[in-house]
Amino acid sequence: MTSQTACIFGCESLRLSSDEKQFYKNAQPWGFILFARNLETPDQIRALTSELRDTVGYDAPILIDQEGGRVQRLRNPEWSEWLPPLEQVEALPNEAAQAAIYLQYRIIAAELKALGIDVNCAPMLDIATKDSHEIIENRCFGRDADTVSTMGRAAANGLLDGGVLPIIKHIPGHGRANMDSHFELPVLDTAQDTLKTSDFVPFQRLSDLPMAMTAHITYTDIDPDNCATQSSKVINTIRSDIGFDGLIMTDDLSMKALKGSFADRCDASFNAGCDVVLHCNGVMDEMTQVASATPKLSDESLKRAETAVAMRHTPDDFDMASAKTTFKQFTQVEAL
Repeated sequence: MTSQTACIFGCESLRLSSDEKQFYKNAQPWGFILFARNLETPDQIRALTSELRDTVGYDAPILIDQEGGRVQRLRNPEWSEWLPPLEQVEALPNEAAQAAIYLQYRIIAAELKALGIDVNCAPMLDIATKDSHEIIENRCFGRDADTVSTMGRAAANGLLDGGVLPIIKHIPGHGRANMDSHFELPVLDTAQDTLKTSDFVPFQRLSDLPMAMTAHITYTDIDPDNCATQSSKVINTIRSDIGFDGLIMTDDLSMKALKGSFADRCDASFNAGCDVVLHCNGVMDEMTQVASATPKLSDESLKRAETAVAMRHTPDDFDMASAKTTFKQFTQVEAL
């Protein structure tokens, strides 16, 4: 793994162009991420994931956002459809919700693994609040730290048992933001002492997991000048107060919450202490800029990447039909 570059890239379409193949071969990104534009049929997706790995010459992690609800790239009729996490959890007693969430993410893992996808950008450990922007609220597992921690652990266990690595997000907490960081930079004035007893708690409780994705949010009581992704003070808080020592990746560098050139965005993220940068849209000119500004994985970042990759495994036999039947018995809703 010593030759991999500390970045994750998207791609443009259903198959790779000759230019993309040459670029990825030269750039050697650590991983890839897929979106709806890349997904059509099971056979096509399997061909694409194989092509991506063949192009870089190693078993690269391949990511997707498959939370369930509004944010799921794979949808009916080929793949399972789910209620938004908040709706699913709030419709059930706690014990049933926990069992249902585990099964949901175990099913998701089986569907992803069958396609060659082995990392899911989930669970989301943000806490829904009265101020949460609609882009976040119903994607949360709950409105308090205990519920979010319990359901997040169930989701992570379901993914891990299915051979898919979870990514906890958006560290250190996106739930209070009343803006969409895809389009603007949220600024939170919440006191750090308050964050420590609420927003940080789910991330502390799941700090043993292998990877986390940052929030493009400015927490003024920690660092009034830089958003979390580009703040050494916030990254230090994640490492020390939250106790997360896994791989930290940025949220998408092309989101409008960030300013400056892509080289500037990369430099600020790495200087803050992020291990890997994420670029999602597959635009070649932007990816070229990111690749030029991104170092090879080394030192602690390399160790964290190797630790994460080592957690991938071949899952035990799994009866999908039985799992779906059991899920419906838990939930009494036709979500599948």
